[in-house]
Amino acid sequence: MNIDYHALAPEFILSGTILLVLVVDVFLSARHKWLAMPLSLVGVVAALIATLTLIGSTPRVAFGGMFVLDNFALLFQVFFLVVAIVVLAISLRYFREGGFYQGEYYFLLLTSFLGCLLMPASRDLLMLFISLELVSAPGFLMSAFRKNDLRSNEAGLKFFLIGVLSTAVMLYGMSVIYGLTGATRLDAIAIKLADISGGQETMALAAILFVVVGFAFKVSAVPFQFWAPDTYEGSPVPVAAFLAVASSAAGFAGLLQLMFVAFIHQWEFWVPIFALLSVATMFVGNLIALKQTQVVRLLAYSGIAQAGYILLPFALVTADPANNRTAFSSSVTYILIYGIMTLGAYAVAVAVSRTSPRLLISDFAGLARRSAFLAVAMTLFMVSLAGVPPTGGFWAKILIFRAAIDRGGSLGVWLAVFMLVNSVISVFYYFAVPRQMIFKPATDESPLRTSWLVTAVVGLAALAILAVFIMPNPFARLADLSTLIPV
Repeated sequence: MNIDYHALAPEFILSGTILLVLVVDVFLSARHKWLAMPLSLVGVVAALIATLTLIGSTPRVAFGGMFVLDNFALLFQVFFLVVAIVVLAISLRYFREGGFYQGEYYFLLLTSFLGCLLMPASRDLLMLFISLELVSAPGFLMSAFRKNDLRSNEAGLKFFLIGVLSTAVMLYGMSVIYGLTGATRLDAIAIKLADISGGQETMALAAILFVVVGFAFKVSAVPFQFWAPDTYEGSPVPVAAFLAVASSAAGFAGLLQLMFVAFIHQWEFWVPIFALLSVATMFVGNLIALKQTQVVRLLAYSGIAQAGYILLPFALVTADPANNRTAFSSSVTYILIYGIMTLGAYAVAVAVSRTSPRLLISDFAGLARRSAFLAVAMTLFMVSLAGVPPTGGFWAKILIFRAAIDRGGSLGVWLAVFMLVNSVISVFYYFAVPRQMIFKPATDESPLRTSWLVTAVVGLAALAILAVFIMPNPFARLADLSTLIPV
Protein backbone atom coordinates (compact mmCIF):
# COMPACT_ATOMS: atom_id res chain seq x y z
CA MET A 1 0.00 0.00 0.00
CA ASN A 2 1.40 3.36 -1.06
CA ILE A 3 1.34 6.05 1.64
CA ASP A 4 1.08 9.70 0.65
CA TYR A 5 3.55 11.11 3.17
CA HIS A 6 2.97 14.67 2.00
CA ALA A 7 -0.77 14.45 2.71
CA LEU A 8 -0.09 12.95 6.14
CA ALA A 9 2.82 15.29 6.97
CA PRO A 10 0.86 17.50 9.44
CA GLU A 11 -0.28 14.45 11.42
CA PHE A 12 3.24 12.95 11.38
CA ILE A 13 4.80 16.22 12.56
CA LEU A 14 2.28 16.65 15.35
CA SER A 15 2.65 13.01 16.42
CA GLY A 16 6.43 13.42 16.56
CA THR A 17 6.03 16.59 18.61
CA ILE A 18 3.77 14.77 21.08
CA LEU A 19 6.37 12.06 21.65
CA LEU A 20 9.19 14.61 21.87
CA VAL A 21 7.33 16.68 24.49
CA LEU A 22 6.71 13.56 26.56
CA VAL A 23 10.34 12.44 26.41
CA VAL A 24 11.97 15.87 26.89
CA ASP A 25 9.78 16.63 29.90
CA VAL A 26 11.40 13.72 31.76
CA PHE A 27 14.79 15.43 31.61
CA LEU A 28 13.66 18.97 32.43
CA SER A 29 14.09 20.31 35.93
CA ALA A 30 11.08 21.75 37.74
CA ARG A 31 12.23 25.29 36.88
CA HIS A 32 12.37 24.51 33.17
CA LYS A 33 9.17 22.49 32.70
CA TRP A 34 7.65 25.49 30.92
CA LEU A 35 9.96 24.80 27.96
CA ALA A 36 7.46 22.12 26.92
CA MET A 37 5.26 24.94 25.64
CA PRO A 38 7.71 26.52 23.12
CA LEU A 39 8.61 23.00 21.97
CA SER A 40 4.92 22.28 21.42
CA LEU A 41 4.50 25.60 19.65
CA VAL A 42 7.33 24.84 17.21
CA GLY A 43 5.72 21.51 16.35
CA VAL A 44 2.29 23.05 15.79
CA VAL A 45 3.73 25.81 13.59
CA ALA A 46 5.64 23.21 11.56
CA ALA A 47 2.42 21.20 11.14
CA LEU A 48 0.62 24.37 10.04
CA ILE A 49 3.30 25.09 7.42
CA ALA A 50 3.02 21.53 6.15
CA THR A 51 -0.77 21.93 5.89
CA LEU A 52 -0.45 25.20 3.98
CA THR A 53 1.77 23.48 1.38
CA LEU A 54 -1.16 21.17 0.57
CA ILE A 55 -3.55 23.98 -0.34
CA GLY A 56 -4.43 23.99 -4.02
CA SER A 57 -3.59 20.35 -4.64
CA THR A 58 -6.13 17.84 -5.87
CA PRO A 59 -7.99 15.79 -3.24
CA ARG A 60 -5.78 13.08 -1.81
CA VAL A 61 -7.12 9.71 -0.75
CA ALA A 62 -5.36 7.33 1.62
CA PHE A 63 -6.07 4.02 3.36
CA GLY A 64 -8.69 2.90 0.87
CA GLY A 65 -10.79 6.05 1.14
CA MET A 66 -10.82 6.19 4.94
CA PHE A 67 -8.72 9.37 4.88
CA VAL A 68 -9.51 12.08 2.31
CA LEU A 69 -7.66 15.39 2.20
CA ASP A 70 -9.77 17.91 0.29
CA ASN A 71 -10.70 21.58 0.71
CA PHE A 72 -13.06 20.79 3.59
CA ALA A 73 -10.38 18.89 5.50
CA LEU A 74 -7.68 21.49 4.80
CA LEU A 75 -9.88 24.39 5.93
CA PHE A 76 -10.61 22.74 9.27
CA GLN A 77 -7.02 21.57 9.72
CA VAL A 78 -5.71 25.11 9.29
CA PHE A 79 -8.41 26.31 11.70
CA PHE A 80 -7.51 23.70 14.33
CA LEU A 81 -3.79 24.42 14.12
CA VAL A 82 -4.37 28.16 14.51
CA VAL A 83 -6.59 27.41 17.52
CA ALA A 84 -3.79 25.21 18.90
CA ILE A 85 -1.34 28.11 18.65
CA VAL A 86 -3.77 30.39 20.47
CA VAL A 87 -4.50 27.88 23.25
CA LEU A 88 -0.77 27.28 23.74
CA ALA A 89 -0.16 31.03 23.92
CA ILE A 90 -2.77 31.62 26.64
CA SER A 91 -1.63 28.51 28.53
CA LEU A 92 2.03 29.40 29.17
CA ARG A 93 1.75 31.80 32.10
CA TYR A 94 -1.47 30.23 33.42
CA PHE A 95 0.12 26.80 33.85
CA ARG A 96 3.61 28.05 34.68
CA GLU A 97 2.39 30.12 37.62
CA GLY A 98 -0.28 27.67 38.77
CA GLY A 99 1.99 24.80 39.75
CA PHE A 100 0.53 22.40 37.17
CA TYR A 101 2.22 19.40 35.57
CA GLN A 102 3.12 21.26 32.42
CA GLY A 103 4.67 18.45 30.39
CA GLU A 104 1.63 16.23 30.85
CA TYR A 105 -0.72 19.08 29.97
CA TYR A 106 0.99 19.90 26.68
CA PHE A 107 1.18 16.19 25.83
CA LEU A 108 -2.57 15.79 26.38
CA LEU A 109 -3.43 19.02 24.58
CA LEU A 110 -1.44 18.12 21.46
CA THR A 111 -2.95 14.63 21.47
CA SER A 112 -6.43 16.14 21.39
CA PHE A 113 -5.42 18.43 18.55
CA LEU A 114 -4.12 15.41 16.63
CA GLY A 115 -7.65 14.02 16.83
CA CYS A 116 -8.95 17.39 15.63
CA LEU A 117 -6.68 17.20 12.57
CA LEU A 118 -7.88 13.71 11.70
CA MET A 119 -11.59 14.45 12.16
CA PRO A 120 -12.36 16.51 9.00
CA ALA A 121 -10.38 14.08 6.81
CA SER A 122 -12.12 10.98 8.21
CA ARG A 123 -14.55 9.62 5.63
CA ASP A 124 -15.12 6.31 7.36
CA LEU A 125 -17.08 5.39 10.50
CA LEU A 126 -14.05 3.77 12.09
CA MET A 127 -11.84 6.79 11.44
CA LEU A 128 -14.53 9.15 12.70
CA PHE A 129 -14.86 7.18 15.92
CA ILE A 130 -11.10 7.00 16.52
CA SER A 131 -10.68 10.72 15.76
CA LEU A 132 -13.52 11.78 18.05
CA GLU A 133 -12.23 9.69 20.94
CA LEU A 134 -8.71 11.02 20.38
CA VAL A 135 -10.17 14.50 20.83
CA SER A 136 -12.28 13.60 23.87
CA ALA A 137 -10.20 11.22 25.99
CA PRO A 138 -7.35 13.66 26.81
CA GLY A 139 -10.02 16.26 27.55
CA PHE A 140 -11.30 14.15 30.45
CA LEU A 141 -7.90 14.44 32.13
CA MET A 142 -7.30 18.10 31.26
CA SER A 143 -10.67 19.08 32.73
CA ALA A 144 -9.61 17.66 36.10
CA PHE A 145 -6.10 19.14 35.96
CA ARG A 146 -6.62 21.29 39.06
CA LYS A 147 -6.31 18.20 41.23
CA ASN A 148 -6.77 19.98 44.56
CA ASP A 149 -9.95 21.74 43.44
CA LEU A 150 -13.20 19.84 44.05
CA ARG A 151 -14.89 21.70 41.18
CA SER A 152 -12.17 20.55 38.81
CA ASN A 153 -12.53 16.96 39.97
CA GLU A 154 -16.27 17.25 39.44
CA ALA A 155 -15.68 18.72 35.98
CA GLY A 156 -13.46 15.85 34.89
CA LEU A 157 -15.78 13.20 36.33
CA LYS A 158 -18.91 14.62 34.69
CA PHE A 159 -17.15 15.02 31.37
CA PHE A 160 -15.85 11.45 31.57
CA LEU A 161 -19.18 9.85 32.49
CA ILE A 162 -21.18 11.74 29.87
CA GLY A 163 -18.44 11.20 27.30
CA VAL A 164 -18.46 7.44 27.85
CA LEU A 165 -22.26 7.35 27.65
CA SER A 166 -22.36 9.34 24.40
CA THR A 167 -19.64 7.15 22.93
CA ALA A 168 -21.61 4.00 23.72
CA VAL A 169 -24.79 5.40 22.13
CA MET A 170 -22.95 6.63 19.04
CA LEU A 171 -20.99 3.40 18.61
CA TYR A 172 -24.16 1.33 18.85
CA GLY A 173 -25.71 3.38 16.07
CA MET A 174 -22.61 3.03 13.92
CA SER A 175 -22.55 -0.75 14.43
CA VAL A 176 -26.17 -1.04 13.26
CA ILE A 177 -25.37 1.05 10.18
CA TYR A 178 -22.48 -1.28 9.40
CA GLY A 179 -24.68 -4.33 9.94
CA LEU A 180 -27.26 -3.01 7.49
CA THR A 181 -24.91 -1.77 4.78
CA GLY A 182 -21.77 -3.88 5.19
CA ALA A 183 -19.77 -0.68 4.67
CA THR A 184 -17.94 1.83 6.83
CA ARG A 185 -16.99 4.41 4.19
CA LEU A 186 -19.42 7.33 4.21
CA ASP A 187 -19.98 7.45 0.45
CA ALA A 188 -20.62 3.69 0.31
CA ILE A 189 -23.06 3.96 3.23
CA ALA A 190 -25.02 6.66 1.40
CA ILE A 191 -25.38 4.42 -1.67
CA LYS A 192 -26.47 1.40 0.38
CA LEU A 193 -28.96 3.33 2.53
CA ALA A 194 -30.61 4.80 -0.57
CA ASP A 195 -31.76 1.31 -1.63
CA ILE A 196 -33.05 -0.20 1.62
CA SER A 197 -36.73 -0.35 2.57
CA GLY A 198 -39.16 -1.91 5.03
CA GLY A 199 -37.83 -3.14 8.36
CA GLN A 200 -34.23 -2.43 7.36
CA GLU A 201 -35.09 1.19 6.68
CA THR A 202 -36.70 1.50 10.12
CA MET A 203 -33.58 0.10 11.74
CA ALA A 204 -31.41 2.47 9.71
CA LEU A 205 -33.44 5.48 10.87
CA ALA A 206 -33.15 4.33 14.48
CA ALA A 207 -29.38 3.93 14.04
CA ILE A 208 -29.12 7.44 12.56
CA LEU A 209 -30.96 8.74 15.63
CA PHE A 210 -28.43 7.04 17.93
CA VAL A 211 -25.52 8.55 16.01
CA VAL A 212 -27.09 12.01 16.15
CA VAL A 213 -27.66 11.64 19.91
CA GLY A 214 -24.02 10.63 20.39
CA PHE A 215 -22.76 13.69 18.54
CA ALA A 216 -25.32 15.92 20.27
CA PHE A 217 -23.53 15.12 23.54
CA LYS A 218 -20.21 16.10 21.96
CA VAL A 219 -21.44 19.50 20.74
CA SER A 220 -23.49 20.13 23.93
CA ALA A 221 -26.88 20.33 22.22
CA VAL A 222 -30.02 20.31 24.38
CA PRO A 223 -31.08 18.06 26.11
CA PHE A 224 -27.54 16.64 26.26
CA GLN A 225 -25.80 19.85 27.36
CA PHE A 226 -25.90 19.45 31.15
CA TRP A 227 -22.23 18.45 31.43
CA ALA A 228 -20.84 21.56 29.72
CA PRO A 229 -21.34 24.42 32.25
CA ASP A 230 -19.90 22.51 35.24
CA THR A 231 -17.06 21.10 33.14
CA TYR A 232 -16.08 24.49 31.71
CA GLU A 233 -16.26 26.23 35.09
CA GLY A 234 -14.19 23.57 36.86
CA SER A 235 -11.54 23.27 34.15
CA PRO A 236 -8.47 25.50 33.86
CA VAL A 237 -9.50 28.48 31.69
CA PRO A 238 -7.30 27.52 28.69
CA VAL A 239 -8.82 24.02 28.80
CA ALA A 240 -12.30 25.54 28.79
CA ALA A 241 -11.25 27.55 25.71
CA PHE A 242 -10.10 24.34 24.02
CA LEU A 243 -13.35 22.54 24.83
CA ALA A 244 -15.50 25.47 23.71
CA VAL A 245 -13.77 25.93 20.36
CA ALA A 246 -11.63 23.04 19.15
CA SER A 247 -13.47 20.11 20.71
CA SER A 248 -16.87 21.48 19.73
CA ALA A 249 -15.72 22.28 16.18
CA ALA A 250 -14.33 18.76 15.79
CA GLY A 251 -17.75 17.37 16.73
CA PHE A 252 -19.44 19.60 14.17
CA ALA A 253 -16.89 18.62 11.50
CA GLY A 254 -17.79 14.97 12.02
CA LEU A 255 -21.52 15.69 12.11
CA LEU A 256 -21.35 17.65 8.85
CA GLN A 257 -19.74 14.70 7.11
CA LEU A 258 -22.21 12.17 8.47
CA MET A 259 -25.40 14.09 7.74
CA PHE A 260 -24.45 15.70 4.41
CA VAL A 261 -22.67 12.63 3.00
CA ALA A 262 -23.56 9.32 4.65
CA PHE A 263 -27.17 10.06 5.66
CA ILE A 264 -28.16 12.65 3.06
CA HIS A 265 -30.86 10.43 1.47
CA GLN A 266 -32.67 10.20 4.82
CA TRP A 267 -32.93 13.98 5.18
CA GLU A 268 -36.71 13.95 5.52
CA PHE A 269 -36.29 11.91 8.72
CA TRP A 270 -33.57 13.88 10.45
CA VAL A 271 -34.38 17.46 9.38
CA PRO A 272 -37.24 17.78 11.95
CA ILE A 273 -34.92 16.33 14.62
CA PHE A 274 -32.31 19.01 13.96
CA ALA A 275 -35.00 21.70 13.90
CA LEU A 276 -36.06 20.69 17.42
CA LEU A 277 -32.45 20.36 18.61
CA SER A 278 -31.56 23.79 17.22
CA VAL A 279 -34.53 25.66 18.67
CA ALA A 280 -34.30 23.97 22.09
CA THR A 281 -30.54 24.54 22.27
CA MET A 282 -30.84 28.21 21.39
CA PHE A 283 -33.56 28.93 23.94
CA VAL A 284 -32.11 26.88 26.82
CA GLY A 285 -28.60 28.28 26.33
CA ASN A 286 -29.72 31.91 26.12
CA LEU A 287 -32.38 31.85 28.84
CA ILE A 288 -30.18 30.16 31.45
CA ALA A 289 -27.24 32.42 30.55
CA LEU A 290 -29.34 35.39 31.69
CA LYS A 291 -28.99 34.22 35.31
CA GLN A 292 -25.23 33.53 35.33
CA THR A 293 -22.83 35.45 37.56
CA GLN A 294 -19.56 33.72 36.59
CA VAL A 295 -17.92 34.54 33.26
CA VAL A 296 -16.73 31.07 32.21
CA ARG A 297 -20.11 29.62 33.12
CA LEU A 298 -21.78 32.40 31.11
CA LEU A 299 -19.52 31.58 28.15
CA ALA A 300 -20.45 27.91 28.55
CA TYR A 301 -24.16 28.64 28.20
CA SER A 302 -23.28 31.04 25.41
CA GLY A 303 -21.52 28.14 23.67
CA ILE A 304 -24.64 26.02 24.06
CA ALA A 305 -26.75 28.75 22.44
CA GLN A 306 -24.16 29.18 19.67
CA ALA A 307 -24.31 25.43 19.05
CA GLY A 308 -28.03 25.92 18.42
CA TYR A 309 -27.26 28.47 15.71
CA ILE A 310 -24.71 26.14 14.10
CA LEU A 311 -27.22 23.26 14.14
CA LEU A 312 -29.89 25.35 12.42
CA PRO A 313 -28.53 24.83 8.86
CA PHE A 314 -28.86 21.07 9.36
CA ALA A 315 -32.63 21.65 9.57
CA LEU A 316 -32.60 23.50 6.23
CA VAL A 317 -31.66 20.50 4.09
CA THR A 318 -33.92 19.64 1.15
CA ALA A 319 -33.67 17.58 -2.03
CA ASP A 320 -32.04 20.58 -3.76
CA PRO A 321 -28.20 20.35 -3.73
CA ALA A 322 -27.86 24.11 -4.29
CA ASN A 323 -29.91 24.82 -1.17
CA ASN A 324 -27.87 22.28 0.78
CA ARG A 325 -24.59 23.86 -0.28
CA THR A 326 -25.82 27.20 1.07
CA ALA A 327 -26.84 25.63 4.37
CA PHE A 328 -23.55 23.73 4.62
CA SER A 329 -21.37 26.78 3.95
CA SER A 330 -23.33 28.95 6.42
CA SER A 331 -22.68 26.42 9.19
CA VAL A 332 -18.97 26.18 8.36
CA THR A 333 -18.61 29.96 8.25
CA TYR A 334 -20.31 30.30 11.62
CA ILE A 335 -17.95 27.75 13.18
CA LEU A 336 -14.91 29.70 11.97
CA ILE A 337 -16.14 33.08 13.18
CA TYR A 338 -17.41 31.65 16.46
CA GLY A 339 -13.93 30.25 17.09
CA ILE A 340 -12.30 33.66 16.73
CA MET A 341 -14.61 35.59 19.04
CA THR A 342 -14.77 32.87 21.68
CA LEU A 343 -11.00 32.43 21.85
CA GLY A 344 -10.65 36.18 22.28
CA ALA A 345 -13.14 36.20 25.16
CA TYR A 346 -11.35 33.33 26.91
CA ALA A 347 -7.98 35.07 26.43
CA VAL A 348 -9.33 38.11 28.29
CA ALA A 349 -10.66 35.76 31.00
CA VAL A 350 -7.16 34.27 31.37
CA ALA A 351 -5.74 37.78 31.81
CA VAL A 352 -8.29 38.73 34.48
CA SER A 353 -7.90 35.40 36.30
CA ARG A 354 -4.42 36.42 37.52
CA THR A 355 -5.96 38.79 40.05
CA SER A 356 -9.53 37.40 40.19
CA PRO A 357 -9.36 33.60 39.88
CA ARG A 358 -13.10 33.13 40.55
CA LEU A 359 -13.88 35.13 37.39
CA LEU A 360 -17.21 36.47 38.57
CA ILE A 361 -18.83 39.03 36.28
CA SER A 362 -18.42 41.52 39.13
CA ASP A 363 -14.65 40.90 39.00
CA PHE A 364 -14.65 42.69 35.62
CA ALA A 365 -15.94 45.89 37.25
CA GLY A 366 -13.81 48.89 36.33
CA LEU A 367 -11.64 46.95 33.89
CA ALA A 368 -11.82 49.90 31.49
CA ARG A 369 -9.76 51.90 34.01
CA ARG A 370 -7.37 49.06 34.81
CA SER A 371 -6.76 47.99 31.20
CA ALA A 372 -8.59 49.92 28.51
CA PHE A 373 -7.23 47.57 25.84
CA LEU A 374 -8.70 44.44 27.44
CA ALA A 375 -12.00 46.20 28.15
CA VAL A 376 -12.40 47.39 24.55
CA ALA A 377 -11.47 43.96 23.19
CA MET A 378 -13.82 42.10 25.56
CA THR A 379 -16.63 44.47 24.62
CA LEU A 380 -15.96 43.72 20.97
CA PHE A 381 -16.06 39.96 21.58
CA MET A 382 -19.30 40.16 23.56
CA VAL A 383 -20.92 42.36 20.91
CA SER A 384 -19.79 39.94 18.23
CA LEU A 385 -21.18 36.91 20.09
CA ALA A 386 -24.49 38.79 20.29
CA GLY A 387 -24.40 39.27 16.51
CA VAL A 388 -24.38 43.06 16.62
CA PRO A 389 -22.47 45.13 14.00
CA PRO A 390 -19.74 46.17 13.38
CA THR A 391 -18.38 42.70 14.14
CA GLY A 392 -17.89 39.38 12.37
CA GLY A 393 -20.58 37.77 14.51
CA PHE A 394 -23.15 39.91 12.71
CA TRP A 395 -22.30 38.38 9.33
CA ALA A 396 -22.18 34.88 10.83
CA LYS A 397 -25.79 35.20 11.95
CA ILE A 398 -26.86 36.96 8.74
CA LEU A 399 -25.57 34.05 6.62
CA ILE A 400 -27.60 31.49 8.58
CA PHE A 401 -30.63 33.78 8.68
CA ARG A 402 -30.45 34.21 4.90
CA ALA A 403 -30.08 30.46 4.38
CA ALA A 404 -33.24 29.91 6.44
CA ILE A 405 -35.20 32.49 4.44
CA ASP A 406 -33.90 31.18 1.10
CA ARG A 407 -35.02 27.67 1.96
CA GLY A 408 -38.60 28.86 1.92
CA GLY A 409 -41.56 27.17 3.47
CA SER A 410 -42.90 27.57 6.97
CA LEU A 411 -39.98 25.67 8.54
CA GLY A 412 -37.35 28.06 7.18
CA VAL A 413 -39.35 31.14 8.18
CA TRP A 414 -40.05 29.90 11.72
CA LEU A 415 -36.42 28.93 12.26
CA ALA A 416 -35.35 32.40 11.13
CA VAL A 417 -37.83 33.96 13.56
CA PHE A 418 -36.60 31.80 16.46
CA MET A 419 -33.01 32.73 15.64
CA LEU A 420 -33.89 36.44 15.60
CA VAL A 421 -35.71 36.19 18.96
CA ASN A 422 -32.77 34.38 20.54
CA SER A 423 -30.31 36.94 19.19
CA VAL A 424 -32.31 39.67 20.95
CA ILE A 425 -32.40 37.67 24.22
CA SER A 426 -28.63 37.14 24.11
CA VAL A 427 -27.95 40.89 24.03
CA PHE A 428 -29.02 41.20 27.68
CA TYR A 429 -26.38 38.86 29.10
CA TYR A 430 -23.61 39.57 26.60
CA PHE A 431 -23.83 43.28 27.41
CA ALA A 432 -23.72 42.56 31.15
CA VAL A 433 -19.94 42.15 30.98
CA PRO A 434 -19.24 45.45 29.14
CA ARG A 435 -21.60 47.21 31.56
CA GLN A 436 -19.47 46.02 34.48
CA MET A 437 -16.21 46.95 32.77
CA ILE A 438 -17.24 50.45 31.74
CA PHE A 439 -19.84 51.74 34.19
CA LYS A 440 -19.06 49.99 37.49
CA PRO A 441 -16.24 51.16 39.80
CA ALA A 442 -13.31 48.85 40.44
CA THR A 443 -12.41 47.76 43.97
CA ASP A 444 -8.77 47.73 42.87
CA GLU A 445 -7.81 50.30 40.25
CA SER A 446 -4.17 49.27 39.93
CA PRO A 447 -3.15 48.52 36.31
CA LEU A 448 -3.77 44.94 35.21
CA ARG A 449 -0.59 43.42 33.83
CA THR A 450 -0.84 40.71 31.21
CA SER A 451 1.71 38.60 29.38
CA TRP A 452 2.64 39.68 25.90
CA LEU A 453 1.37 36.36 24.50
CA VAL A 454 -2.12 36.88 25.92
CA THR A 455 -2.08 40.52 24.79
CA ALA A 456 -1.12 39.43 21.27
CA VAL A 457 -3.93 36.84 21.16
CA VAL A 458 -6.51 39.38 22.33
CA GLY A 459 -5.32 42.00 19.84
CA LEU A 460 -5.21 39.65 16.85
CA ALA A 461 -8.65 38.20 17.67
CA ALA A 462 -10.13 41.70 17.93
CA LEU A 463 -8.60 42.72 14.60
CA ALA A 464 -9.86 39.52 12.99
CA ILE A 465 -13.43 40.14 14.19
CA LEU A 466 -13.36 43.65 12.73
CA ALA A 467 -11.75 42.42 9.49
CA VAL A 468 -14.47 39.81 9.01
CA PHE A 469 -17.13 42.52 9.31
CA ILE A 470 -15.35 44.76 6.79
CA MET A 471 -14.49 41.92 4.38
CA PRO A 472 -16.91 39.01 4.95
CA ASN A 473 -16.61 37.60 1.43
CA PRO A 474 -13.28 35.77 1.92
CA PHE A 475 -14.68 33.79 4.84
CA ALA A 476 -17.87 32.96 2.97
CA ARG A 477 -15.85 32.05 -0.11
CA LEU A 478 -13.67 29.65 1.88
CA ALA A 479 -16.75 27.85 3.13
CA ASP A 480 -18.24 27.69 -0.37
CA LEU A 481 -15.05 26.10 -1.72
CA SER A 482 -14.96 23.60 1.13
CA THR A 483 -18.37 22.05 0.67
CA LEU A 484 -18.77 18.27 0.62
CA ILE A 485 -21.86 18.53 -1.59
CA PRO A 486 -21.19 17.88 -5.31
CA VAL A 487 -22.15 20.57 -7.78
